Amino acid sequence: MIISASRRTDIPAFFAREFMESIRAGFRTVRNPYSGRETRLSLAPADVECIVFWSKNPEPLLPFLPELEERGYRFYFQFAITPYGADIERNLPPKRRILQTFRSLSEQIGAEKVIWRYDPVIFSAEWTAERHCEMFRRMADALAPHTKQCIISFMDFYGKCLRRPECRVFREPSEAEMLDLAAELSATARSRGLRISACAEALDLTSAGIEPAHCIDPDLIETLTGHIIKRTKDRSQRPECGCAVSRDIGTYATCRHNCVYCYAN
Repeated sequence: MIISASRRTDIPAFFAREFMESIRAGFRTVRNPYSGRETRLSLAPADVECIVFWSKNPEPLLPFLPELEERGYRFYFQFAITPYGADIERNLPPKRRILQTFRSLSEQIGAEKVIWRYDPVIFSAEWTAERHCEMFRRMADALAPHTKQCIISFMDFYGKCLRRPECRVFREPSEAEMLDLAAELSATARSRGLRISACAEALDLTSAGIEPAHCIDPDLIETLTGHIIKRTKDRSQRPECGCAVSRDIGTYATCRHNCVYCYAN
């Protein structure tokens, strides 16, 4: 079983201690966000093939990682760092501190286990393709020594987002704009030795040098664990999603980053 921690909230940022309490207890009670049904999920090392952490600020979890390793867990991080300010990502620490956390995490567990997400890519009067290219270059220069790959994703206009006044300045790019920007980001990433892919995009970006991503990645998990895992596509995700099946242990509407584009709050 693969544990996703979590697409629904930022467990490393806000619930690191609670997560470790569940690890020590050997189980976690998870509520289905649609039916409300609760399930007791085993977190015993023998039952967990890998843990995939999703976070914008995993700093609070870093002190617990040696214990996780000592207990026999294998894990990696989907670490989202974008160039936006507090008008969009309202409750994040300063980006300099987050970049330092990325470097520290990479040094602690290895660059192959820390995946940089430039996600979401937002278009607006302020956030033009040219500005994204410049900021992506700066961030790639800072992060390339500390990771092996980057995953991008263009903003999805979920209903929750559309109802927020702050999102009214965002716009949906044309396919041509997406392809042009994807090609620029791809060239920047590859010139710095980074593999780049795209998360759950309906638009085919392979002509821009970007393959579909597998954020919960069976190849990486097999490399980390040394075991063959089931390569079943996760049907509970969007059709374009390339992730393997996992069990998510987070709870919606609990993340305190309060990013204006978020689907989970």
